[in-house]
Amino acid sequence: MDVTTAPCAPTPSFPYRLVIFDLDGTLVDPAGGITGGIAHALRTLNLPVPADAALAAMVGPKLADALQSLAGVPAGQVPAVIAAYRSWYRREGMAMSVVYPGIVELLTGLRNDGVHLAVATQKPEPLAVELLTRHGLAQFFTVMRGAHANESLTAGDPGYRPGKAEIIAAALADTSAIAALEVPAGTVPTAIMVGDRYQDVEGAASNGLQCLGVSWGFAATGELAAAGAAAVVDSPEKLAHALTQGPAGEATHGTV
Repeated sequence: MDVTTAPCAPTPSFPYRLVIFDLDGTLVDPAGGITGGIAHALRTLNLPVPADAALAAMVGPKLADALQSLAGVPAGQVPAVIAAYRSWYRREGMAMSVVYPGIVELLTGLRNDGVHLAVATQKPEPLAVELLTRHGLAQFFTVMRGAHANESLTAGDPGYRPGKAEIIAAALADTSAIAALEVPAGTVPTAIMVGDRYQDVEGAASNGLQCLGVSWGFAATGELAAAGAAAVVDSPEKLAHALTQGPAGEATHGTV
């Protein structure tokens, strides 16, 4: 989804022309709005609620998959659990979320440096746009991509995106059409992913990108490094520095 604002002219020395961000756990702290909603939905359907660690691990992956693999929900009951969760999330959970400190300043600085910004999230796309708009963040992003609004879709259905790799690919496909992202051949890396879970790292790699991991999200200790993150940073200020410098030893370049 495009927005009307545009960045300034790109800064020639900046190593990236596009930065793609994950949403929950990277830009926005759900503050229990996801885990609490999943627990509520499971209780509503008289299903067991897993331990807090398992609930936290469900922030990031495709929800339908996480409900089965981490909460043991039978496949036939997944749509009902998702429906109960989404209803609660819109009614209560979304209002619980907060933007992480330093994120607005980070996004403002990147836009002022001429960098295009995108979001790639497993959250249903209309809900992601609604959340970003509510927090005043939508204005920063040229493209916002997520899962299909209908989370009951399965492989082969039109619009189905099975995982983070396909969502990142959708964001790249949109931004590739933006003339302002054209850079001379051989220019060092044009795009990079930023996220808090291994799915972000693996999804980026599937699209020929590296990923910078952030430690303030939901990854277990060592998860991001083990997945192959170019670096893991512990504050938006350090993320800004890493994006300015570019990760050392970058071997793959994204094409946008």
